[in-house]
Amino acid sequence: MKELKNDLLLRACRREPTERTPIWIMRQAGRYLPQYRKVREKADFLTMCKTPELAAEVTLQPVEIIGVDAAIIFSDILVIPEAMGMELEMRESVGPVFPKPVRDENDVKKLKQINPFEELNFVLEAVKLVKRELDGKVPLIGFSGSPWTLMTYMVEGKGSKNFSKVKSLIFNRPDLAHALLEKITLAVTDYLNAKLFSGVDAVQIFDTWGGILAPEDFREFSLKYVKKIVENLNRNNRQPVIFFPKGVHSNLKEIAETGADAISVDWTVNIGDVRRQVGESLAIQGNLDPTALYGRKDVIEKKARKVMEDYGRGTGHIFNLGHGILPDVPVENAKALVDFVKEFSGEFH
Repeated sequence: MKELKNDLLLRACRREPTERTPIWIMRQAGRYLPQYRKVREKADFLTMCKTPELAAEVTLQPVEIIGVDAAIIFSDILVIPEAMGMELEMRESVGPVFPKPVRDENDVKKLKQINPFEELNFVLEAVKLVKRELDGKVPLIGFSGSPWTLMTYMVEGKGSKNFSKVKSLIFNRPDLAHALLEKITLAVTDYLNAKLFSGVDAVQIFDTWGGILAPEDFREFSLKYVKKIVENLNRNNRQPVIFFPKGVHSNLKEIAETGADAISVDWTVNIGDVRRQVGESLAIQGNLDPTALYGRKDVIEKKARKVMEDYGRGTGHIFNLGHGILPDVPVENAKALVDFVKEFSGEFH
């Protein structure tokens, strides 16, 4: 593996000393960038995901334009269910849709076990292209949705307000839910291992819908499967794992025991309180409210300083938003945030 010129993210994840706080932004390769929109004019979203050259191009853009300390491969969490045999459509103003959702035993049985080097090779090729272009400049993050979050989309068929179908499944047919989760867990593990093999420096597991579950259901239907994935990753170069259970404010002690190196938290908690609860056992990523980037430069700086003050002194903080950057945020505001964290976070180390 080529030595990284900037390994701040990896050191912070491992709680090793850093000169300053590393920063990257969830959804940083996206619609807020005019350069991204230019590429998007040439191809629809799924075509971009499946064309390694285009995925690599937009992955690299935020590193050059706003100066983040890590790249994250441009893709989508729903490429896994598609690779397992589900039809996936991206509908304007609706988002991702599975026209034939998973509803019964037969649907679960039909899902195939993936070989990421075949069905998802376009992602792995994009990883190799990005690594070559980065040439050790910053680390590259690979990612996946958690089994629970993927199952939610697969069963609901699209985004949902009350998640009635997936909740009905776990309450009425927990056996079938667990059978489906086992299949997804194997697919996610193989996919992340393929990304690690292809050269990513860290991985993040997004549990976007973890927060819709009651604490005991979160433990049963999400956490145990994330733990299984982390246990079975081939991290020969000590590549860190970041776990982002959005909206989950309970179970922090159990989350700290998944084997992940870092937990990412949303903006509805105080990052200092989370640090006190989990102790110094793992790094914490977050957690500026994404809408703070609509503020003036002085407001952004004030809010960013507050996050760093709440975390406190010492290593183990990865600065990020509490969720993805919004598409109408001005680029100069995102850059102002990155510049401010780079310039002033040294005083906390």
